[in-house]
Amino acid sequence: MDDAKQIVTDIKNGKIAPIYLLMGEEPYFVDKVADYIEDNVLHEEEKGFNQIIMYGRDTNVDDIVGNAKRYPMMAERQVVIVKEAQDLARTIDKLSDYAENPQPTTVLVLCYKHKTLDKRKKVYKTIKKSGVILDSKKLYENQVSDWIVRNLKSRSLGISPKASQMLVEFLGTDLGKIDNELQKLQLVCEKGTDVTPELIEQNIGISKDFNNFELRKAVGLKDEIKAHRIINYFSQNPKDNPLVVTISLLFSYFSQLLQYHGLSDKSKMNVAKQLKVNPYFVNDYTLAARNYPMKKVSYAINVLQEADVKSKGVGAVNLSSGDLLKEVLVKIMR
Repeated sequence: MDDAKQIVTDIKNGKIAPIYLLMGEEPYFVDKVADYIEDNVLHEEEKGFNQIIMYGRDTNVDDIVGNAKRYPMMAERQVVIVKEAQDLARTIDKLSDYAENPQPTTVLVLCYKHKTLDKRKKVYKTIKKSGVILDSKKLYENQVSDWIVRNLKSRSLGISPKASQMLVEFLGTDLGKIDNELQKLQLVCEKGTDVTPELIEQNIGISKDFNNFELRKAVGLKDEIKAHRIINYFSQNPKDNPLVVTISLLFSYFSQLLQYHGLSDKSKMNVAKQLKVNPYFVNDYTLAARNYPMKKVSYAINVLQEADVKSKGVGAVNLSSGDLLKEVLVKIMR
């Protein structure tokens, strides 16, 4: 994330490399840097003759090199962007010769998404010497909330910790998907205001009362009535609330509680650091730990592991996802 920002900053300051290898498991940052280069390196009137977009599946290394060696027409430089360059994985090493002596008036951008180039390959080593490499790593779940806060801040918007957590638990860690939803929220929010759970419910369709975040909280507080209301809602809306996601999140929650019990330093900041959660939520874990001693937490983890197996059709005879979740809650909260 910081590396992507640095590349954009360098380009803004006129420090433009002849080759950019944009690779990694997180396609969001690859796309953002490639889009910035596509939109900003050339003036609009220069793009017609000097900006070429190619696709890995429709081209080959020889064609890429041929285009990269061209001279720009009535412009200082040309831009060649190869999207889906991972489709050239078997032959991309042929780019080594060009990478050793790249055309100084060409900006060659390789978008190698969803995977990384083997660092032992000659092409990687040569690009590292002559160009810039971005390794775009997936963010961990606990990092996504902070990313949402920063993303909205750049749009002059704030967000409450609960609202941010709702987005993460409903949308997962797909930054592209989350960014699309944040764009929707930007359209309905006035600058300087906060995104709230109510706004998310109205505009994205995530219920502010019936979601995995609220279920987890109800289980932690041993609020059986609220927990059962939520799973009844889940059973009526299974597409929006898949059982496998709910079980996974509950498993993660009780794993964190187990970790909490093992901490000698239970100060707010240390708990937040060790459990990788926002300090805002530490009090919820403290209360849950009182309701679930270590032995009970271990039992809950076993129950959830069994439920995970059943959710995949092993040993669960004609048991609906709603009934399976009810069975889990009864065992854990009794």
